[in-house]
Amino acid sequence: MSHYEFTLKFAIPSDWDRSWLEARLFEGGCDDALMGTGQEGRLALSFSREAASACDAVTSAIRDVRNAVPAAVLVEVAPDLVGVSDVADLFGFSRQNMRKLVQTHRDSFPLPLHEGRSALWHLADVLEWFAREGRSVDPALREVAREAMHVNVAREAARLDGHSGTLWLGPERQTPLVG
Repeated sequence: MSHYEFTLKFAIPSDWDRSWLEARLFEGGCDDALMGTGQEGRLALSFSREAASACDAVTSAIRDVRNAVPAAVLVEVAPDLVGVSDVADLFGFSRQNMRKLVQTHRDSFPLPLHEGRSALWHLADVLEWFAREGRSVDPALREVAREAMHVNVAREAARLDGHSGTLWLGPERQTPLVG
């Protein structure tokens, strides 16, 4: 068993009572998560879960939330999307140093998901690049970043295809997106 840290973000009705929500989640198996409701109509759960794999950790957490709060709709799994500043912070670089690293390794650095004033990458791709470059990368972080990317891409693909009923998370791992 390994230890995985990740965040699940959900859309919820904005008039829900926080105490009721905390009790439902705790009773539903989310006792390994810190709850945040700072933004109206949103629920963020920062998990610290032990599981055989990142896929098992994330999938079981999504199921626990969905069973406890069926009306919750998955918005995002993190960590996934990162910018230059996020990566710089992760590796202890300055933002300028990280930007220079991206510029000098254009041929091998992962292509951004979004390129513009602020470029965005999937963290999993960036971590794999750093690992190939010989930099030490936490294996659990690599695994959970890869799983977060898979779930987010699958959720978005289902949305684009008009399938709001089920999110495919791999063989025998499906979870409902909406209640």
